Amino acid sequence: MKNLTLLLFTALTVTSVFAQRTIIHAGTLIDGVSQKATTEKSIVVEGKNIVSIENGYISPNDGDEVIDLKNHTVMPGWIDMHVHMEGETSPDRYIRAFTDNPADKAFASVDIAKRTLMAGFTTVRDVGGSGVNVSLRDAIAKGIIDGPRIFTSEKGLSITGGHGDPTNGYRDDLMGDPGPKDGVVNSVEDARKAVRQRYKNGADLIKITATGGVLSVAKDGQGAHFQEAEIKAIVEAAADLGFHVAAHAHGDEGMRRAVANGVKTIEHGTYMSDATMDLMIQKNAYLVPTITAGMEVAENAKKPGYYPKVVADKARVIGPKIQGTFSRAYKKGVPIVFGTDAGVFKHGENAREFTYMVEGGMPAMDAIISATSVPAKLLGMEDQIGILKAGYLADIVAVPGNPLEDIEVMKNVRFVMKEGEVYKK
Repeated sequence: MKNLTLLLFTALTVTSVFAQRTIIHAGTLIDGVSQKATTEKSIVVEGKNIVSIENGYISPNDGDEVIDLKNHTVMPGWIDMHVHMEGETSPDRYIRAFTDNPADKAFASVDIAKRTLMAGFTTVRDVGGSGVNVSLRDAIAKGIIDGPRIFTSEKGLSITGGHGDPTNGYRDDLMGDPGPKDGVVNSVEDARKAVRQRYKNGADLIKITATGGVLSVAKDGQGAHFQEAEIKAIVEAAADLGFHVAAHAHGDEGMRRAVANGVKTIEHGTYMSDATMDLMIQKNAYLVPTITAGMEVAENAKKPGYYPKVVADKARVIGPKIQGTFSRAYKKGVPIVFGTDAGVFKHGENAREFTYMVEGGMPAMDAIISATSVPAKLLGMEDQIGILKAGYLADIVAVPGNPLEDIEVMKNVRFVMKEGEVYKK
């Protein structure tokens, strides 16, 4: 009898543990894929996953936790497809290349990761750093620190003197001759080796700088920086390893070459022509607008000494044009995916991009979907994140009010859950 009682007690205890649930009472629910929001829903979470979404506000069982978000809009955790998690803008950014150790970047990235998560971004794509971004990804995945799920390109790939050349602006004796190991490519052979080095170093995707850039200490911000054969070799080598390729590009010819040769996302796209937009539609390539970065660099360029002169001159011209290109691309039907270039501005302010997208002519719901189910598919996680649905990971955020009526509320995240764990409440 004693053994039977013990068995029954054990069974009841185990059942009780596994029956514990979190029930979110959502006043308004945006599922990340539908064009219409719904109201008065209950999201039931067990462990890391959503197990059901019920009509109305269901009553809890003993041991369940209820989270009252009846006055909020509840959505899937947002995905930012263009961030740089190792640092962020500051007037001393350029000198810090000589003063910061990898450990300094690592410690700074811990705070950056937490700010990003608390701003509602449960997944990000880090498109270029020193390699610390790989360790950051792994530390978050292991639960050592709090932050978003990271997909990283590790170091971006550039031509000699291009936007991603790590020695741009150095004096002659420090410049050296960086090669594929450092992310610098000048031939088809270099291209393949550089991709394979990223694979060896732990990257999840490949990033190239297909044209000049704004913040690099180099005069050219628009010229095409890879030959087509080199881009083709990068895309083919990446595909062999299961990677997609993202291309930083401001000038039209560089982005045309990238899209024509299989690059999946164009970052910035400032001077994109109608012909290149048509090619992107044909190839199902996506524009990652980064409007916030354009706005930020244009403002910072007005501050004396914030950037070196060669950078400030480019920032004043290129920065203000990005939102206009986004508007043209959206109206033409170019696929759009959310991305901000956080790091060029302060991390944690990523939701500013929603406002700029809506100002640029994109309906609020389309802007939200561009940050949920659309990037999830590009990352190969369309069956796990980006949608509020039974069986998906419980990545959930909430804002007060209704973003479909006032997109500004996206900047006021009140609730963050990632894989069933509440980080902000």
